[in-house]
Amino acid sequence: MCGIAGFIDFTNNSTIDNLKNCTDSLLHRGPDGSGYEFFQQNSFQVALGHRRLAVIDLSIAGNQPMKYKHFWIVFNGEIYNFNELKNELILKGHVFLSHSDTEVVLHCYEEYGPKMVERFIGMFAFVIYDSIKEIIFCCRDRAGVKPFYYYNFNGLFMFASELKAFHRHPQFNKEINLQAVHQYFQYGYIMAPLCIFNHTFKLEPGHYMLFDIKKKQFNTVKYWDITTYYTLPRKNISEEEAVLETEKLLKSACEYRMVSDVPVGVFLSGGYDSTIVTAMLQKDRTEKIKTFSIGFYEEKYNEAHFAKTVAQYIGTEHTEYYCTKNEAQEIIPSIPEYSDEPNADSSIIPTTLVSRLARKNVTVALSADAGDEIFAGYSKYQATLQMMFKIKRVPSSARKMLGNIIEIMPDRLFSILTGKISASNKREVISGLLKSSDTSSADVLIKMLSQNFSDKQLRDIFNLPVSPPESIMNDVFSFAKIESDLDQMLALDYKTYMVSSILTKVDRATMSVSLEGREPLLDHRLVEYVAQLPDYLKMNKGKTKYILKKITHKYVPAAIMDRPKMGFGVPVFEWLKGDLKDTCSHFVNDDFIISQGIFKLDEIQKIKYNYYSGNAYYNGLFWNLLVFQMWYKRWCM
Repeated sequence: MCGIAGFIDFTNNSTIDNLKNCTDSLLHRGPDGSGYEFFQQNSFQVALGHRRLAVIDLSIAGNQPMKYKHFWIVFNGEIYNFNELKNELILKGHVFLSHSDTEVVLHCYEEYGPKMVERFIGMFAFVIYDSIKEIIFCCRDRAGVKPFYYYNFNGLFMFASELKAFHRHPQFNKEINLQAVHQYFQYGYIMAPLCIFNHTFKLEPGHYMLFDIKKKQFNTVKYWDITTYYTLPRKNISEEEAVLETEKLLKSACEYRMVSDVPVGVFLSGGYDSTIVTAMLQKDRTEKIKTFSIGFYEEKYNEAHFAKTVAQYIGTEHTEYYCTKNEAQEIIPSIPEYSDEPNADSSIIPTTLVSRLARKNVTVALSADAGDEIFAGYSKYQATLQMMFKIKRVPSSARKMLGNIIEIMPDRLFSILTGKISASNKREVISGLLKSSDTSSADVLIKMLSQNFSDKQLRDIFNLPVSPPESIMNDVFSFAKIESDLDQMLALDYKTYMVSSILTKVDRATMSVSLEGREPLLDHRLVEYVAQLPDYLKMNKGKTKYILKKITHKYVPAAIMDRPKMGFGVPVFEWLKGDLKDTCSHFVNDDFIISQGIFKLDEIQKIKYNYYSGNAYYNGLFWNLLVFQMWYKRWCM
């Protein structure tokens, strides 16, 4: 795991000091070393920068930027199957000078070209510079575990692992993209390829980009898409066969992610996802796996005792730490430093805390994210399916009237009508859907599942008219190709919430302490297989994660595992009304709002008043606002 940065400057106004400044802003991603290469050509400059966190081949032979013939690379991530690829290349006559996966990537590029990425099992974001053809090849892994930002404006193309690197270049124009602000407030995160700044983008997961420098032309190619596998015919196999094959793929995914020349541990919450990862790894090992969990004294949010019970049963070397309220609260002001694009996922607080705990003992930690999106673990899936069923039963002629009634319906009655769908933030969404007579099934699912706030709600907040941007959410046609409503939701969350919120949060939290996070449940072989399983193996008679639980119970008894699902959270809404009220007042105050010119002051005052009056309807909106204000003050002033 590392940090990469660089640029192509067609104005020839950059210097190697600009490169060093951009790259060294990512020190936290790579404290073990740095490297810079600056190429001055007649009509342009090419710069490659790297901060190294040494994990594979700790010698200087693994340093970057790395050169092979006329190819240069800066690489962030891991190719777990690099030894197998290396052996194939050796048979083809390739000679290697190091034991690093980075060198294997360079040789693969010479041998296979861009299609090499189809052979990789791993997480990666990298740039290869072909100094003969004058081509830049940029690539991001299938799931989007590793970030990749780029900027293209006024003759300057820049790339980096984090946006903060761009701020260190004097030619960066940090003009806010208001459509991205709209998307952030609507969903709590900003989806690729959109970015918070104009002229700035994220390379989408499963994509690579070829930049012909001489022609100044981009060509972006999608090489992998999860929806491909959800549209394939369902596998016609028995439950037993599905369990065995899924278990086999899970085992392989976990073992690959133990490949390292530094100590490796596992985040263990005691839930099904982290438990199966830990149990599989410990089963055939004599050496104890190191596991880590964070506890809270507020029992409503505490999972530490569950994790401890699981660790004792499996037999790991377990470390837990009970965090005080003050320790957790101290994380909040630092959120924008590492989350340099607004992300409203408050679980970055406990994720940062457990990362700090693990980093004292290991350099790599496995995190069992994406189990909910792959195996259908969220209760919102069942609630949305039930709501979909109710909406479909309403005659078209009566939908508009019902939509009007829902707008004025008391919260208690609305909660009874919608089941587990929160009355605090879905009323406007559901009302709007009922009023839209031409709404397709896929469109209903997308808005019901993902929108925290409706377009109408957001129109009331902004000073200027801001329309919602085009995004994956608008690609109703692609999701409509998926026959199953459940699979539509899983594919949607995989491509949006998981990558743009969860994986971004985990990357920033782990990297804030120079810890490499690895995601075994996102192994593409596992994801592709489970996507093709019938619905009943994911959600069975209301039971979530059906097949994953079947597998887990082979390692840990159901009596230990079966309990209500808990989110990885903290009582942030209570804190903001109590100990952190002064922090809120500092960032969400009238003078600041007026000076920004983005929001309507009276609407912000209304949000503040209702939030502090105890109206839960405004909880999410107020937190989104606070996170945005903290981000704005750090990066735009």
